[in-house]
Formats: sequence, C-alpha cells, structure tokens
Amino acid sequence: MTRLAPMWTAVRYLLVGAVTAFLAVFALMALALVGVLSLVGVGVPAVPEVLRLVRRLVAFERRRAGASLGESIPEAYRLLDGPLSRQAVTAVTDPATRRDLAWLAVHAPVGMLLGALAVGLPTSAVNQALIPVYWWLVPGGVETSFGVVVDSWRMAPVALVGAVVYGALAFRLPWLARWQASFARRLLSPAPGVRLTDRVAELPASRAGALEAHGAELRRIERDLHDGAQARIAAVVMQLGIAGQLRERDPDKAFELVGKAQDTAIDALAELRDVVRSIYPPVLSDRGLDGALSALAARCPVPCTVEVGPIGRRPAAIEAAAYFIVAEALTNVTKHSAAEHASVSIDSTDDELLITVRDDGRGGADERRATGIVGIQRRADAFDGRAQLSSPPGGPTVLRVELPCAS
Repeated sequence: MTRLAPMWTAVRYLLVGAVTAFLAVFALMALALVGVLSLVGVGVPAVPEVLRLVRRLVAFERRRAGASLGESIPEAYRLLDGPLSRQAVTAVTDPATRRDLAWLAVHAPVGMLLGALAVGLPTSAVNQALIPVYWWLVPGGVETSFGVVVDSWRMAPVALVGAVVYGALAFRLPWLARWQASFARRLLSPAPGVRLTDRVAELPASRAGALEAHGAELRRIERDLHDGAQARIAAVVMQLGIAGQLRERDPDKAFELVGKAQDTAIDALAELRDVVRSIYPPVLSDRGLDGALSALAARCPVPCTVEVGPIGRRPAAIEAAAYFIVAEALTNVTKHSAAEHASVSIDSTDDELLITVRDDGRGGADERRATGIVGIQRRADAFDGRAQLSSPPGGPTVLRVELPCAS
C-alpha cells in the first residue's frame, strides 16, 4: 500500500489536470470569440473580465503545481484598474498574459492526454490481470490489448504479460504528474527580473498607499486624543478650578467636584491607554505575538483557533503590523461573514512572516470594495508585503498576508 500511495496521488493530480485542461479549451474558445468581436469594437469591454477568469484558472493550477512540488510559484500580474480602455491595454500587453495563453494552448491537449493515461493505465493493468480469470466465460475468448485472443489456459499468461507492462507504466504516473507540475512552473513563472521590474513600477503606488495609511493613522490618533483624553483632561482642570473657588464657601460641593474630577481623570487615563494600545499593544511586549493573537482570538465573538509556528521574535513594527492585520481580519469575520468558526495561523521563513486567516462563512467578499481589506493591504504594502483574498460565494474565505522581515 505504501508503494501504491504515490500512484493514487498522481492519478488524482492528473485527473484534476484533465478537468483544468477541459476548462482551458473553453477559455481558449472564449478568448478567440472575444478577440474576433474586439476587431469590430464589440468585444473590448469583455477583454479584462475574460482575462480575470483566465487568471483564476491559471492561479488554481499555479497553486496546485506549487503544492505538488513543495514550493510556491510566484505571480507577476499587472493590476487591472482604471478606465476600461486602460484595463484592456494592460491585460493584452502584460507578459504574464502571454504566459497564461501559452499554458492554456499546451495544457488543453496535454492535460487531457495525461488524464486519459491516469485512468487508462491502472484500469488496463487490472483488466489484463483479470482476463485469465474470466476468459472462459466469454464465447470465443477475450482479446487482450495487444491483439492476442485468450481462448485457452495456455494463452492466459499472455494477458498477465500485458498486465505487467501496463502496471509498470502505471507506476510511472508519479513521474508524469511531477513533469506536469514542473512544466506548469516553468511556463507560468515570471522571467528573471520581471518581478523586480514590476515591483519597481509598483513602488510609487505602494509608497503613496503607505503614506496615506500613515497619515490616516496620525489623524485617527489626533482625533482620539482631541475628542477623548484631551477633552476629559480639560474637564478635570475646569472641575478642579471650580472646586478651588468653592473650597471656602461650599466645601461639600468642592469635595464633590474633586471626586468627579478624579473619575474623569480615570476615564481619561483609560482612553490614553486605549490610544497607546492602538499604536503598539503592550501585550506584544508582555506575551509576544503568540500570546497577543491568542488574546485576540479569545475576545472574538466567532469561535477562533490560533496556530503559531516557531517564528521567534520579530521586529516590533512587524509584530504590530501582524497583530493589527489579524485584528482587522477578525473584525471583518465578525461583521460580515456569518461564520461559525475562524482560524488564524502564522508561520515564517527566514525572511517572511506568513499570516493566514480563514473562516467558514458565506464568502463573496470583494477586496475592491471592502474597506477592511483595503486597510490590511495598505499595512502589508507599507512593508513591501502582499495580501491576497480568496472568497468564493459560499465560502470559505481565506486571507493570506506575506510580510517581509529580517530574522
């Protein structure tokens, strides 16, 4: 059974590849139709949308191949935004689009062929092995795959030879599956320097987003201080001043005002602590990222589990960003997902912190319209990181954030 496990894994991989190959045929037909209609100007509005669907199909294959190979296959798509004409031009001129089209053209026939082999070789091996058992039930005997008719016990071993041949070929299916994954990686990976070029092109937008997020954070802190703690401290000063004036004439009233001033000062202190927590939560210093996230999960109205790998301590800014990203993500889960359970997992490589927040809610979140997701993306952009949201209708919703950081 141990030797059969890789083969069955390969069969599943190749069968899913056959399904994506079938979808690739439809994608090519849709692209051809849109291309023809675009010649007369009718199909231009559909170009970005069709290519977005193609990107989803290719992204699925990229993740599948990466999981099979034990490594991630990077994406290097240009953002489709702005006016329709600019989106169409960006989609058509993006080098990643040419890679996707090449993959569709090759994968459509090859994927279906490999899927047929994944089914045909094991079943043929089993059938050939069984021919010596049932040939005598069939009038005139049974013809093997090699054209030899087994109609006597003397000819039965011929079928067994065929079973051995097909079985040996079936045990090569893991090699075919790995070849398919490697081919997808080679075809879908960006050329050397492309990601660096795209990142350089994105830096002005990332910097503008980071500055905007920083400015919004400063305005929020200023507003919280002005409307909260500052107003309460001013009230304390005023109450103490009145109490000082009433000290001789009405000591009881003065004493009452001193008590109110004390209560107001306590409230101001609590608000100041809240503002400090919003800048850098003290729990991070006290308990580390693991303990801080556990505290967040415990306060989340949706039942939530936390799994933190051996990440060690990271720079304070990175830990704070991770904390607030998870906090915002769990807030979104609570407000919008109608989920029954959520999970947070954090792992790391030598130079990246990997955050995954998953819920089993209704899905359908749109990162282009959800302000909470925009805030998370801006926090990630500030560290040259990436935030990816997967939320098909019906769920699950999965948020993945990569934060580059030094060990």
